[in-house]
Amino acid sequence: MRIAVTGSIATDHLMTFPGSFGDQLIAEQLDRVSLSFLVDDLQIRRGGCAANIAFGMGCLGLTPILVGAVGNDFADYRSWLERHGVDCGSVHVSETQHTARFLCTTDEHHNQIASFYTGAMAEARLIELQPVAARVGGLDLVLISPNDPDAMLRHTEECRQRGIGFAADISQQLARMEDGQIRALVDGAAYLFSNDYEKGLIEQKTGWSDAEILDRVGVRITTLGPKGAVIDRKGEPSLMVAPAPERGKADPTGVGDAFRAGFLAGLAWDLPLERCGQIGNLTATHVLERVGGQEYELGQQVFLERFGAAYGAEAAVEVAEHIRCYHP
Repeated sequence: MRIAVTGSIATDHLMTFPGSFGDQLIAEQLDRVSLSFLVDDLQIRRGGCAANIAFGMGCLGLTPILVGAVGNDFADYRSWLERHGVDCGSVHVSETQHTARFLCTTDEHHNQIASFYTGAMAEARLIELQPVAARVGGLDLVLISPNDPDAMLRHTEECRQRGIGFAADISQQLARMEDGQIRALVDGAAYLFSNDYEKGLIEQKTGWSDAEILDRVGVRITTLGPKGAVIDRKGEPSLMVAPAPERGKADPTGVGDAFRAGFLAGLAWDLPLERCGQIGNLTATHVLERVGGQEYELGQQVFLERFGAAYGAEAAVEVAEHIRCYHP
């Protein structure tokens, strides 16, 4: 199964605030917030939604096709991704802009306040998917993850026109995009990804109920943080997927991206949706245990041992024949 992952490719600047954001907010003055947070730490890491997702898929043994726009400062990042199994042959390199930047501060409760500088990502709207498909021998699924809004709309419409299945992952761009644009991204998606907060926001902005959205998408996947994930399909009972126990919590940045990487890997291997969700949860747990969206290692033996401990020996046997982790 050939999967193209479209979306942002960025450098993450991750900071840690030792207090609580909530303690700094005055309820009566939320219409004129003016705050500055003295942070204890700064970590600069590789990131961007599409790059994080493609990295995770590569670490699980696939060869995802990364589609996005970067600056001419991408050379080292490209080498890193290609060493981890990512096909970067369809990444557009800007002649004038730097690669996008993500600046994020996390408090002691793992709440986050972030900003995103677009940079070269604005040129993603220039990318056509047909040349990508021609280069790799066709596409079975295109993930539309957070990106330049025009690029997200263009990729979605091209998938519809060319009959390519697509998965919608609007997430961070929900706050930016207009209601009609969100409806255009959701309608007809084979898979719709969001977290539980974004789920409600999608329903609010589209004006569609949960049932109406399930009329328009094939599968709706909602991550629930420490509670795991839920998978919904029209006319079927909700499928709850328990979380995979973590060995510690370092930073939540990139956790959702890693879930998508694991879920898409399961789809590529034609595994049942429950297994897809379980692989997604365990991959996400690895990210939670490290600072940065691409700082984890997936060792095949350890991954399968943890998978079996979380979901049972039978489940581990079912996925073992597919998983080919990058690390020993």
